Amino acid sequence: MPLESASSPLLDSARRKAYWHLLPLLFFCYVIAYVDRANVSIAKLTMSKDMPAFDNAVIGFGAGLFFIGYFLLEVPSAVLIEKWSARRLLTRIMVVWGILAALTAVVRTPYQFYTVRFLLGLSEAGFFPGIVVYLTHWFPTRDRSKALAYFMIATPVAQILSPKISNALITIGTSETINGVVVNHPKVLGLVGWQWVYIAWGLPAVLLGAYIYLKLPDHPRDARWLTPEERSALEAELARERALRSAGRPRMTVFDALSHPKVLALALAFFGTVTANYGIEFFLPSILQQWYKLKLNDITWLIILPPILAVTGQLFVGWNSDRTKERRLHSIIPIIIGAVALGLAPLTQGNLVLTIACFMVAMGGIKAYQVAFWALPGLFLTEVAAASSIGLINSIGNLGGFLGPNVMGIVQKMTGSFSGAIYYLSCSMLVSATIIFLLGLGHREKDPGTR
Repeated sequence: MPLESASSPLLDSARRKAYWHLLPLLFFCYVIAYVDRANVSIAKLTMSKDMPAFDNAVIGFGAGLFFIGYFLLEVPSAVLIEKWSARRLLTRIMVVWGILAALTAVVRTPYQFYTVRFLLGLSEAGFFPGIVVYLTHWFPTRDRSKALAYFMIATPVAQILSPKISNALITIGTSETINGVVVNHPKVLGLVGWQWVYIAWGLPAVLLGAYIYLKLPDHPRDARWLTPEERSALEAELARERALRSAGRPRMTVFDALSHPKVLALALAFFGTVTANYGIEFFLPSILQQWYKLKLNDITWLIILPPILAVTGQLFVGWNSDRTKERRLHSIIPIIIGAVALGLAPLTQGNLVLTIACFMVAMGGIKAYQVAFWALPGLFLTEVAAASSIGLINSIGNLGGFLGPNVMGIVQKMTGSFSGAIYYLSCSMLVSATIIFLLGLGHREKDPGTR
């Protein structure tokens, strides 16, 4: 029986349904994941006042330990998504990380904080690469970057939503002066604001995990919301693309993929941008507080602005990369633009508008390139080899999440300034762009899903 053509009405209907049934759920899951990972940047503003031992160096080290735990289980989790069940694994990941995120509210010493952050990283390992692999089970090549963009805008959206919600929570149990009047905010259930920030964002992960177990289909053949004809059309198209990509290629083992020079180079490139990403995300509120002596409410409004531009950048890169079938320049150019803006940021001290503009462009570049970047492994790897390589790239790359906050915290503690660390993060991004350029992957090419 011939495979469905790429222009089949049944296939188009199945593709549309997959967008509407899968991406909103995965999007909301990633919003919660990202907030749970990064809400320490807001919580630390009062956490450090309640517990003076939690200085920038402690917070930076603890924030970074998340990524050490993340590194250890990333590859096995990504492979399990490919070979076992996305629904079951994602349920386990979300329920456990939600519980651990909420438990951060009870830490009292730096070592307790370090332990919880490390365990949180272990529990979340596999979520992001698992979703990247999962999307290949559902979306043909022509849709992949766009689908990934819709999923990945969850990170800037999380950065837009969480500051004001967290700001409302963080005032619990504190005092502030409003128009010359001291206002006391009572504790709730004996807990103060930074504790409620962790609890309020941890519990939704548990609920979403349970919902995933009930509702998320592993493959098109499992989806009740597709007709039998739509299931067959989508499965056939995905099978045809896999066959075309595999044609003429030797079969690769997981070890072959993990030791492939291009996989290791992509991991190093991702490491550089992740270093910059988390260095800025975890410390942008502290940078603004130090440079401009702003109130907490003002800070939480300003840090919303960079991710707004990031949303636009991700959607554009995802759309244009799929339209042109070009991935290389769509990865490189945003990184370079972001690196230049980040390098200029320390020179803008004293001008708040220029400072925010630089961080907006920097964050836009750091986020936008990723939707094209994650299409690169699939250009030379297939199936389990691609899944394991995505896990490795993400796990090694996310070690930058350990380095970036540490560099920011240590340099600020030693010099009293964030500027030197910001310059380091900018250079790290330029190295990443150079690596991707030299690899030569992702030139404009024909969609393997077309005849």
